[in-house]
Amino acid sequence: MVLLLVGLLCNSQAQNPIVQTNYTADVASLVYNNRFYIYVGRDQASPTGRWFNMREWRIYSSTDMVNWTDHGPKLKVTDFKWASGDAWASQCIYHKGKFYWYVSVSHKEKGGKAIGVAVSDSPTGPFVDAKGSAIITTDMTPKQGDFDDIDPTVFVDDDGQAYMYWGNGKCKYVKLNEDMISFSGEIQYANVPKFGEAPWLQKINGKYYLSYSSSSPSTIEYCTSSSPVGPWDYRGRILNIVENCPTSHQAITDFKGKWYFVYHNGTLPGGNGFHRSVCIEEFSLNPDGTIPLLSTTKEGVKTSVGNLNPYERVEAETMAWSEGLTAADDQNGGVYVSGINNGDYIKIRNVDFGKGAKQFIAYVASSSKSDIEIRIGGVDGKIIGICKVNSTGGLDKWSTINSKVKKIKGVQDLYFVFKGGEGELLNIDWWRFQ
Repeated sequence: MVLLLVGLLCNSQAQNPIVQTNYTADVASLVYNNRFYIYVGRDQASPTGRWFNMREWRIYSSTDMVNWTDHGPKLKVTDFKWASGDAWASQCIYHKGKFYWYVSVSHKEKGGKAIGVAVSDSPTGPFVDAKGSAIITTDMTPKQGDFDDIDPTVFVDDDGQAYMYWGNGKCKYVKLNEDMISFSGEIQYANVPKFGEAPWLQKINGKYYLSYSSSSPSTIEYCTSSSPVGPWDYRGRILNIVENCPTSHQAITDFKGKWYFVYHNGTLPGGNGFHRSVCIEEFSLNPDGTIPLLSTTKEGVKTSVGNLNPYERVEAETMAWSEGLTAADDQNGGVYVSGINNGDYIKIRNVDFGKGAKQFIAYVASSSKSDIEIRIGGVDGKIIGICKVNSTGGLDKWSTINSKVKKIKGVQDLYFVFKGGEGELLNIDWWRFQ
């Protein structure tokens, strides 16, 4: 699928949506080892589709909040043998050396939605079904409806007790056992106003915050409490109805001293309620600890919290913005940039060239001749080099290419602009300077 970005979305300041190569939705975030991860479902409905078609969850990450790396589909519905479909909202957390990824799926035997969990030693997998069965099934909450058991959020308190909240229409919660894949006691119900779905539980400065979406078309509301199980005091709205999308789903996370609000809308070309896209806004808590009413922007995160090192191997699917191209997944679980045609480009922000780069190296596959124009400052910015690409024998035949560049110093916004004839020009896996 090639997403053609037009109008204001293509201006040099655009940062939202943060992924332009796939439709992404139902975001959850995780900070681990100085890196910001987001876990998303992938919307795969046809252009005329009028219902959710979601079969996999993908992972993206960033160290600077402006350049995002696509790690590929790291979990699929088929990884849960008891599930029949629907890669709906999920959340991954870290606890005692393991990463637990809680997901919403449909259940083969019991029908309706269910909640399962996969586990890994790494934030990017591989993940495997941790239980071999669902944690929550629709028969545990009878007469609530087939869509009642969705959107899990899991929070581990300072004393080590883990809580899972979830629900549609009614907000439910349980205390998870130490194994993180089962629970003790009865399913409880949280009394929070305007609850639709998508709960997100966290602790900020000793106080518990429960944010969630309202009924469709959704807004994001929140409550606070002195306890992880309430009672909950309604505090107000965080986000109004988003553009071109009746649903809303949020995550709120601090990273490197700043607060980030992650959500989805439908603003990519072809976007709608079944073709959604993840966005991020930076914000500050009010002095009294409340969360302000936020606005959606095309600019997104304006200030990077780090610089990219171009002298290490950089995955080509690491980008701040792109036009025309897409991300492809290989059979070994890797990701590369594909669908590149004449005029397409990749933007990478805050690239720190230090005292100067003299050569560009890339790993590509091509069936024709083309050029990679290496520019700084803009898609029409100064050309510091042109890397000539000859046929490598096909789009699945990979080879390393290189070219000299004019010595470039300091922190720059870098652009790769692809030029050539008709049709698909090349695939690119990684690049670096030296």
